[in-house]
Amino acid sequence: MKKYNSKNERVKREYLSYLAEADGKSAPTIEAVQKSLLRFEKYNKLKDFATFNREQAIGFKKAIESTRTERSGVRLSKATILTTLRHLREFFKWLAQQPGYKSKIHLPDISYFNLRDKEVRAARAVKMKTFPTLAQIHQVLANMPDRDETAKRNRALIAFTILTGARAQALISLKLKHIDLERNLVNQDPREVKTKFSKQINTFFFPVGEEIRKIIMDWVAYLINKKLYDYEAPLFPRTRMTHNKELSFKAEGLEPIHWTTTSPIRKIFKEAFEFVGLPYYNPHSFRDTLVRLSNRFCNKPEEFKAWSQNLGHESVSITLDNYGNMDPYRQGELLQDMRYDQSSKKDYPLPFNNSKGETSKISAMASNS
Repeated sequence: MKKYNSKNERVKREYLSYLAEADGKSAPTIEAVQKSLLRFEKYNKLKDFATFNREQAIGFKKAIESTRTERSGVRLSKATILTTLRHLREFFKWLAQQPGYKSKIHLPDISYFNLRDKEVRAARAVKMKTFPTLAQIHQVLANMPDRDETAKRNRALIAFTILTGARAQALISLKLKHIDLERNLVNQDPREVKTKFSKQINTFFFPVGEEIRKIIMDWVAYLINKKLYDYEAPLFPRTRMTHNKELSFKAEGLEPIHWTTTSPIRKIFKEAFEFVGLPYYNPHSFRDTLVRLSNRFCNKPEEFKAWSQNLGHESVSITLDNYGNMDPYRQGELLQDMRYDQSSKKDYPLPFNNSKGETSKISAMASNS
């Protein structure tokens, strides 16, 4: 059975190169586009892209709704379907301008890669995020062991994440020279640190507790004074793996080499939270915790701007749009507070808190007004 179409492969290489070199798309975005194109080719049984028509688009839309992921076996989310269709629209619009395809692809047919309005709204609906409270993070850190250097690193890793809000990719690429303990500053230099969109991010420690800051100070001192690492060494070195007598791998301390993936970090977080009986919260969820914490510390627009910029956001709107979604419990608390505040300003209680006689009195007042 044929596994690829050589003509399609050449076109895809050209398009992916265009996305990288001309359109400036990142590697994860290009990988996602490639996955979308593969989904369409699999449905279309590797037919030449030049045969594209509206029937293929309509059929693919029906097929993708029942598509299941290979890893978990669950159906693709509405958001994934919407993204896949967008990738295909953009690809075929580009393809329709290429030599050999201009006369074969009918531009209006590409529009059939759209979803219905209600499906688009469902795909774009904000999913309620879950994230740990600062108290839960303190509980995790208080119960994490520090008996050996690997345990010390794991504890420092979680402390550093809530202290700075650094993303996982940054955590695996930071060096000792990027942290300035005197100024409580982390210099996320995009030339060496893997920051989102390769942005320069100057992060000052968030006010999450002096004990958390002390964990980091002790960790840096341990690396410099005990391990004798220089300032080019990773802030969070990977575990050194050796062989035991049975020639099986075993962990044995640390080595001054960066992790190459974020998987070990996620495993550390998972084990730390499960150890104290809490659900797993990934490293990125700590950024949501910090945004929630801003409500306690930020009273002026300038303060919230500083908080937002500290997270690496260019504008406050990015912080609010991506991390400012409120869980229903907090929503209810605020409305309850507003209700009581409003009640204290009136000479009568709100109707739904009144006895029958008081409600009648309010109704009479309303009818006379």
